[in-house]
Amino acid sequence: MQPITLNAADISAWVSRLWWPALRVSGFVLTAPAASETSIPNLVKIVLILALAFVLAPLVQVPAELSIFSASGLVSAVLEVLIGVSIGMAVQVAFEALNFAGQSISLTMGLGFATLVDPQHGAQTPVLGQMFMIFGTLTYLAIDGHLMLINALAASFEHLPIGAAHPAHDLPLMLALWGAQVFDAGFGIALPIVIALVIVNFGLGVVTRAAPQLNLFGIGFTITVLSGFFVLLVGLDGVMSVVASLVNGALAEASKLVQAAGAH
Repeated sequence: MQPITLNAADISAWVSRLWWPALRVSGFVLTAPAASETSIPNLVKIVLILALAFVLAPLVQVPAELSIFSASGLVSAVLEVLIGVSIGMAVQVAFEALNFAGQSISLTMGLGFATLVDPQHGAQTPVLGQMFMIFGTLTYLAIDGHLMLINALAASFEHLPIGAAHPAHDLPLMLALWGAQVFDAGFGIALPIVIALVIVNFGLGVVTRAAPQLNLFGIGFTITVLSGFFVLLVGLDGVMSVVASLVNGALAEASKLVQAAGAH
């Protein structure tokens, strides 16, 4: 049995083989839903990045002339991180739209002061925004969205190979247009409930003008909150269907962005 010998060239080849996919995976983990949450320890994220890079390494073709320490290697490294960020951001924007819908409803209901610490952003967000984010995360995990997104990441190495990747110059515009569509969907989630609450507030205003002796301002807040929860409960099936279609559309859009960027 001959002893295994290692030399600097072999080690350099192995490091290069793992380095390039790790860059793209790191950008992906920075923005992908669930994986990018600040509540996840950094050590866990590092292990996840290395594990995904190790699994995806056989799919990666690294040009022999591409050096880590060259100018072209530096440009390629930045490009790899940006590609990973774009794939994760395409789906993360959908969750931001859900948070926007929850905030809009909370402000109309008068629950703008009822906030919780959002572990994703590390800031205070209204409770309804958190609830919609939980709905979106559960839907995302229930349909194996994390596996579909990893599949899009793996496909990106075929459409956008390392060292030879030339993403479409209009990729930022494609992401911006997709973000506009997603926030339009988020506004569509909030709009029926907001309109119902505006009608309730309008009715309270009419009653106050018609009977000034009634102190409706004392109970107006309670009526608005109860009406908001009632409308939200009645329309919960419709809200969940929109949330599911929004998450599915975001996952499909991530795959389309990868293919469209590679086609250019």
